[in-house]
Amino acid sequence: MKLPRRTFLKFAGALATAMALARITTAQTYPSRPITLIVPVAAGSSSDVVGRVLADRMSKSLGQPIIIENVSGADGTIGTGKAAHAVPDGYTIGMGFTSSHALNGAFYSLSYDVLNDFAPISPLITGSLVLYARKTIPAKDLRELIAWLKSNPNKASAGVFTVSFRLMNALLQRQTGTQFTLVPYRGSTPEMQDLVAGQIDFCFDTPVLLPLVRAGSIKAYAVTSDTRMTLAPAIPTFAEMGLPMLSFPIWQGLFAPKDTPKDIITKLNAATVEALADPAVQSRLSDLGFQIFPRARQTPEGLRAQQKADIEKWWPIIKELLIGAE
Repeated sequence: MKLPRRTFLKFAGALATAMALARITTAQTYPSRPITLIVPVAAGSSSDVVGRVLADRMSKSLGQPIIIENVSGADGTIGTGKAAHAVPDGYTIGMGFTSSHALNGAFYSLSYDVLNDFAPISPLITGSLVLYARKTIPAKDLRELIAWLKSNPNKASAGVFTVSFRLMNALLQRQTGTQFTLVPYRGSTPEMQDLVAGQIDFCFDTPVLLPLVRAGSIKAYAVTSDTRMTLAPAIPTFAEMGLPMLSFPIWQGLFAPKDTPKDIITKLNAATVEALADPAVQSRLSDLGFQIFPRARQTPEGLRAQQKADIEKWWPIIKELLIGAE
């Protein structure tokens, strides 16, 4: 049945008003049930631990539990895609990283846009990657490791499980004139087990493996941060060792699907900021080797700026080194 134009316009206006009121009511009562936090990596990884620490503290502020859902695989694209396509009502949010919400957009054909299909909530932590090696490798420092790799072209093996790690290995080969084989893994745990067992020669990973360095089970040669880590001050930066191109600070942040109401984003951001200010949370994250973003940057705009900066810097390099080489 075709409605008269005046009647149709009245109906459309009433519907728009009702929808707006519904959104306002939803934002005012949010959250009224548990929230799901999708973490696109396996349980037990350092990124997963960060998510659990934050979720536990944020639950106290929001008055509802935050349930962790680990959806790993395909360099984080499966879980990140699930978060992107969730209903934008604030009850499904996602953990994001340098790879999942910046670098993957250059390397993979995705069902979502890493920048435009998400509403940023807040950046969480920043940190460094560490170049680790099996304990029996015959090199006392990074210079000796590079010399060893040059004398054994294509004989060494490096573990990788994200675009970030692929990128660092590609840069290492380009900057040092070395050649070695990349061994793909689904996550940090199997890679770490093979490194300790001597099945692979070296790998980039987060500070989560530093206890194994202290125990003498593996070695550590350099970090990708701009300055030495407080947690491991004896390990030099790549820049100190003459390789500034391997300066690569990593980060984590919280995201919601695009079109999530701004009032809900504001509530989630406030809970995040409160959690990051908690001394117990700060201590736990510091123990993992991470630093919390400065308070002034703990905003949706701060997280969006971080994404854009990494996309602008790294996408051309990824397309040249990782895609152009295939």
